[in-house]
Amino acid sequence: MADDAPARLSHVDEAGRARMVHVGAKHETGRSAAAEGFVRMRPGTLELIRANGIAKGDVLAAAELAGVMAAKQTAQLIPLCHPLRLDDVQVRLELEDDPPGIRIRSEVACTGRTGVEMEALTAVSVAALTVYDMAKAADRAMRITDVRLRAKSGGRSGDVELP
Repeated sequence: MADDAPARLSHVDEAGRARMVHVGAKHETGRSAAAEGFVRMRPGTLELIRANGIAKGDVLAAAELAGVMAAKQTAQLIPLCHPLRLDDVQVRLELEDDPPGIRIRSEVACTGRTGVEMEALTAVSVAALTVYDMAKAADRAMRITDVRLRAKSGGRSGDVELP
């Protein structure tokens, strides 16, 4: 990956200090990003979630809503992110038996001057944390893993599809 790194990081000034990137001269274009992650758990915990047997309530519905809400708040959570007017945020959770857990996927879209990768990643991360919070009484050994960008489109760097 180091070979793909830009010669200069965009969020660092000449003196090495963090800075917000100026995007005012960029044209607004359609942008989208997709991210995913996984919450690994014991089979019994997965069955409790599948049966809606977690005492705090519907884990899947709560996590999906939390992911959407988090995407909309990304600029308040990550210091150098621009506030964006999001056109769409989708968060989906799928139960998987092998290994036992929940796959979380997000898709975020906007028309803007900067991408929505961080919003997609934030949606997945907060949805995963919500799953953990709601089910931790049943399984404190759950693990949040493999949170990553899957794809992005729009902007100067164009489309990227990651395996």
